Amino acid sequence: MRPSRATGQLLDYQRTHRSPVWAVRPIFRPAETQPKRVRARLARVRARLVVVAALLAAFLLPGAAAASLSSALAHALRVPHVSLASTGAVVLDLDTGATIYSRNANLSLLPASNEKLAVTYAALTALGPDFTIETDVLGEGQQSGATWQGSLVLKGYGDPTLSSADLAALARQVRASGITHVTGSILGDESWFDSRRTALGWKAAFYIYESPPLSALIVDRGVVGRYTSHDPALAAAQLFRSALVRAGVRVGGGAAHGVANDQAVPIGEVDSPPLSLIVHWMDRVSDNFTAEMLVKELGAVQADHGTTAAGVGVITGLLAQAGVPLAGVRLVDGSGLSLLDRLTPTAVASLLTTMWNDTEVRLELLSSLPVAGRTGTLADRMRRSAATGVVRAKTGTTSNASALSGFAGDRYVFSILQNGFPLAWSWARVAQDRLATLLAAAQ
Repeated sequence: MRPSRATGQLLDYQRTHRSPVWAVRPIFRPAETQPKRVRARLARVRARLVVVAALLAAFLLPGAAAASLSSALAHALRVPHVSLASTGAVVLDLDTGATIYSRNANLSLLPASNEKLAVTYAALTALGPDFTIETDVLGEGQQSGATWQGSLVLKGYGDPTLSSADLAALARQVRASGITHVTGSILGDESWFDSRRTALGWKAAFYIYESPPLSALIVDRGVVGRYTSHDPALAAAQLFRSALVRAGVRVGGGAAHGVANDQAVPIGEVDSPPLSLIVHWMDRVSDNFTAEMLVKELGAVQADHGTTAAGVGVITGLLAQAGVPLAGVRLVDGSGLSLLDRLTPTAVASLLTTMWNDTEVRLELLSSLPVAGRTGTLADRMRRSAATGVVRAKTGTTSNASALSGFAGDRYVFSILQNGFPLAWSWARVAQDRLATLLAAAQ
């Protein structure tokens, strides 16, 4: 695969907030004119603020700061229905590398979508932020005047963003080459990857519900009408045939599977957005499908095998080269859906530190991570708190695991992994948000 120009644009889905419309009435009343219940409520709020202020002041006292913060962090993780024995957490100082807090930091735990951090690192370092993924139209046969005597092959190289609009662009390229008639069929070639649609260790319900079928050739994430196709390559060939007809190209044959031969002639191509934008999308919304496609892409490009196992091997090798501790680590897929995946808080924090210390990777990572109270999977968490706009972190949630790992400003890196069978993930998030907010306030 070669990097090439990006012809599309990946949408950055963010929440938009309207500017507030301020009331004409006074916002505050004199205390003596307020109802008794309101005055009582305000008194309680002021009391809580005093406690918070005292806690923050303790953080700032020389000599007492580390002990106070560590104690507060330990308390933050104590929530109902989440076992501390199955909770691992670590907080490091980004400047000194000193451990600020640690609990079961080397415990091997299900990481949920925190596994995508490893995919992010491998993709940005092994492929590069400007890498793009192409989809080709190849001709088997020969052109005679306006007629292509033979079949056309739509060959995919694993673009997770390939869309019907891209197929329309390819159809126009075919028409622009002077072809108005194809005597043969339209073939869908997905041979760049293997044909496995899921990853090892997935629950049966994850297929389709958590990720569409994995394929080197898949359009619109496999959605055709109101349904998701279980045969994405064939669906892509059918969609391309229809696009050709709309572009003014008659097709004699139907749509089928196929593999382009070595004599196939290039007729058209489209490229994905740059990898940096694909990674931004994957991490911000925690997209399982994109993560799995990138793992197979890593395997195909770096190990000549478009399989999940090959891609995971590439990722593990890169983590080892970076000095990430791999004791207790087992990567099986890219999304973190597999029940066989394992990471440790130490490994995650080490990986994040490695990415932070690489200036180019740091820029892409910080653009990818959800921002507390602002974007992505953290848009509705830690709002109107010290963490808002300060904490950037990757979330993770399954029925058995919850995780939050990232940065509090430019001072702390942290990782929290919590497991349970099942796990009360709502309470797990309470603990995560309390810890991250404390770090944001203490930076």
